[in-house]
Amino acid sequence: MKEREHQIQLYLIYGKLFTENQKKIFEEYYFEDLSLSEIAENMNMSKSYVGKTLQIILERLKHYEETLQINYKNNLIINALESKNYKVQIKKIISG
Repeated sequence: MKEREHQIQLYLIYGKLFTENQKKIFEEYYFEDLSLSEIAENMNMSKSYVGKTLQIILERLKHYEETLQINYKNNLIINALESKNYKVQIKKIISG
C-alpha cells in the first residue's frame, strides 16, 4: 500500500483523537491536496508550523497504530473473510 494511502487510512481510524486545527491541516493537505504554503495562508500561520504539525500528526498516527493495531487487525479480518474457515480465523484475530 502506498504510504499516502496508508496515512489516510490511519487518519480515518484515529482522526478523532486530534484537535480541530490538526484535523484541518491533515484534511487540507491529504484530502484537498493543498500545499503547506496554501494551508498556512488559509489558517493564518507559518508554513513551518503547518509542516511541523503535519509531522506530529503522522508520528502520532504511526504510534496509535503500533499500539492499538486497529488497521492491521481490520486488514487481517478482511483477508480472513476470503477463506472457508473465516470464523475460526476471525476469532483468533479478535482474541489476540
